[in-house]
Amino acid sequence: MDTSPTGLLRLFVPKIPFIAKTALWHSLWLSPTSSKWDLRTEITVRIIRSLMDSPEPTPISKQQRWSLKDPGIKGKMWIAKVTLARPEENDIRDILVEAVESLKVADGIYTKPPMLPVEAEWTGYRANVRDDRPRLDLPEAQHYEKLMSEVSSPVTILYFHGGAFFMMDPSSHRVPTSRLAHLTGGRCLSVRYRLSPQGPFPFALLDAFQAYLSLLFPPPGSFHDPVAPENIVFAGDSAGGGLALALLQLILQINRLPSAGSLKFHGHTIDLPLPIPAGVAGTSPWIDMTRSMPSTIANAEYDYLPAPLSNEQISRFPSDDIWPTEPPRGDLYCDLSMLAHPLVSPLAATDWTGSCPIWLCYGEEMLADEGKSVARLAAQQGVTVIWQQAEAMPHCFSMILVQLETTRRCFKDWAIFCAQVAGGKDGDTKLETQGTWFAAKSGKATDVDVKTLDVCSRDEVAKRMNAAIEARTQGAEGEGKLLPKL
Repeated sequence: MDTSPTGLLRLFVPKIPFIAKTALWHSLWLSPTSSKWDLRTEITVRIIRSLMDSPEPTPISKQQRWSLKDPGIKGKMWIAKVTLARPEENDIRDILVEAVESLKVADGIYTKPPMLPVEAEWTGYRANVRDDRPRLDLPEAQHYEKLMSEVSSPVTILYFHGGAFFMMDPSSHRVPTSRLAHLTGGRCLSVRYRLSPQGPFPFALLDAFQAYLSLLFPPPGSFHDPVAPENIVFAGDSAGGGLALALLQLILQINRLPSAGSLKFHGHTIDLPLPIPAGVAGTSPWIDMTRSMPSTIANAEYDYLPAPLSNEQISRFPSDDIWPTEPPRGDLYCDLSMLAHPLVSPLAATDWTGSCPIWLCYGEEMLADEGKSVARLAAQQGVTVIWQQAEAMPHCFSMILVQLETTRRCFKDWAIFCAQVAGGKDGDTKLETQGTWFAAKSGKATDVDVKTLDVCSRDEVAKRMNAAIEARTQGAEGEGKLLPKL
């Protein structure tokens, strides 16, 4: 997508009739969502939906390049760019592979990832400046010092951006991460994990794992001092929220391995079991790569995501320098044989015992059922779970519908959770499992029982995921190049 003024005009001018029609239908209460959405929400969701359901899909490399354009740094945020050094030892890569192997239920195919340095951005809130104030011309280490001078709590959020695992990076998520830093009084480390299809599973998971251990045991040249695990929260949106939960599940699985002893990391000896973070918090986490749950159809009216892949709705992305892969794969993120692996799709995980508290916020969106299933199972297994769902809201509503009170409440509750579990200003409040349904427009809150959330049984989940994989495999025409439209 061309983001220049001319390019944006070419994109939106043809949609003026569409916008006008949407506004008219909404005003006349002819739209099925008129009673739930305001006009701005209606137009925003329908425009995004029309862009994502284009009859002419954009090449993967072009989508990726567009999403990685740095919007710049200005206003109420401190950003310190860092590179977390690669450890000389391969222990964490080896134990990740051991965990992947221990959870495989079939002959899954994946590539063992090479270990590389991990880029990231420390993000904090910059007070008392205008929104257009330019970034100071300082070395990155001094930016970090400035950031830390305004940090007032020990909360450290390890943040993983969304973008379907093949788009975006920390620069695209500076606004939400700086907002979380502001609301918690803490700081965020936003990770530039390797994107697919160039870096398929478990490349991103290894980068996330390396980033977590780098907080605990800073590599040489790091700006930060060691961070206690009780002050760290994994967080993310969409695919990033799924990665946060996969990282938690990875740590839990490593701690279950019979061979567990110790790891070497930058010269440190890390005795197992690994420390668990203070919490995991995600907005609209994507945790079912098969997209097989009932809400993918039932909630489509309120969402902008494209429909799941089916034999009747198949489209090829144009070939480019990164897709299709060689050898071909059936999915951007992983081989089709790995889609139901618990570290690819945390929905498939059967054991959350020993987990830290988990906070999940969804709209009435296509991914809602997968979140419900994980929340219900974890709560039934004794994990403290905070479940929130907003009526008629689309995927990642808090990232795109910034004008809504629902969004403000989401960020406030997100930050309160992080502070409560990680020692912030609300850290003395005892957390208990709680579920809440927020009504559209009025925002009226209704309590729901997380342990009995209305979603299909675990047996049905497994059947649905396996059936979706089988359908994808049969539709791959022997080449594995088919994906849904975007």
